[in-house]
Amino acid sequence: MSLTKKILIALILGVIVGIGLTFVPNDTFSILDTYLLTPVGQIFINLIMMLVVPLVFVSITLGTAGLGDPAKLGKIGTYTVSFFLITTAIAISIGLGLGYLLQPGKEGVFSVEEEYEATEPPPIMDTIINIIPENPIAAMASGDMLQIIAFAIFIGIALAFLGEKTAGIHRLFEQANEILNWLVMLVMKAAPYGAFALIASAIGNAGLDAVGSMAMYMITVILGLIVHAAVVYSLAIWWLGRANPITFYKGFFPAMTVAFSTSSSNATLPVSMKAAQENLGVRKEISSFVQPLGATINMDGTAIMQAVATVFISQVYALPLSATDLLLVVLTATLASIGTAGVPGVGLIMLAMVLGQVGLPVEGIALIIGIDRILDMLRTALNITGDAACAYIISESEKRKEKSAI
Repeated sequence: MSLTKKILIALILGVIVGIGLTFVPNDTFSILDTYLLTPVGQIFINLIMMLVVPLVFVSITLGTAGLGDPAKLGKIGTYTVSFFLITTAIAISIGLGLGYLLQPGKEGVFSVEEEYEATEPPPIMDTIINIIPENPIAAMASGDMLQIIAFAIFIGIALAFLGEKTAGIHRLFEQANEILNWLVMLVMKAAPYGAFALIASAIGNAGLDAVGSMAMYMITVILGLIVHAAVVYSLAIWWLGRANPITFYKGFFPAMTVAFSTSSSNATLPVSMKAAQENLGVRKEISSFVQPLGATINMDGTAIMQAVATVFISQVYALPLSATDLLLVVLTATLASIGTAGVPGVGLIMLAMVLGQVGLPVEGIALIIGIDRILDMLRTALNITGDAACAYIISESEKRKEKSAI
């Protein structure tokens, strides 16, 4: 049985058990929650948190090193990176906007700890200045992600420009990345158990009203994914690529279905490149550069989920986000998308990072973990669509330039 089926079954069982637990005496539920559900769920969260710092540091270093390759730092590379970063920032903004418009966590039906209190955010200039770490090791120890990202970018640039002189270190980072990706896959094997425990505990604590609140969160994320695909990508294809968006989606749909089933941008890459080249006529050299790069640095679907989840958790815990916090969400999630591993479940690791950056409790992930696998399938389909859209736009632009030059 595939991991997706296991998690879906665990989700259904968790909802059923959670609803059943709302009818048992409080003392009985308290014992089950204290000695079974909460420990299992917390262990899974700890496994995710264990990988946050090393995964961000290693993957972003490698992503930056790849971007800094002199052979790739040309016009197409600049256009590609700009497209990915801009669409990611737009995706996060859409997620935040829908989160505040629909307010999926407004009802506050979940039982949450009162120990979390909003803290006064630092001035925006202090935040910008503090992006550069005085002590990178201290930043890693404290989990200051913006500083870790900044340091990783510097290391990546150095690896790119030193080339053969640091080939051994570069290879070491690649090997470390393989280890971390394997660990992510290992941790995700525990996801069905974590999903069951977390969703059963959350519903058991909150009661039947919690189901409606989580459904609203799910609807908000899905709506964000639809808006981004139907509006942002379609307009980009029509305006920048001067092509028909319907033609694009019709030709690329087979790859989107594979992405939905695998929940992995990396696993879908061969299929998505084949669809772009054969069905859409994207030039092989452009497809071979843009789409693998996109699988590393372009995670618009994940960005939408992170934005909606951040707003949802802030509403559930009644911890309002300031304008500075919202800017931090956009900045952190956009930068974190660079080098994010294209494997299932990594979005939760990035979400843990974003929550920590704006002072929201990481335990809030417990409220959404049960339905995240379903959303992971949908947002992966959007992620690879953005990669192909960029390649398609650049390819069509290059074709027009060649025709005009004749």
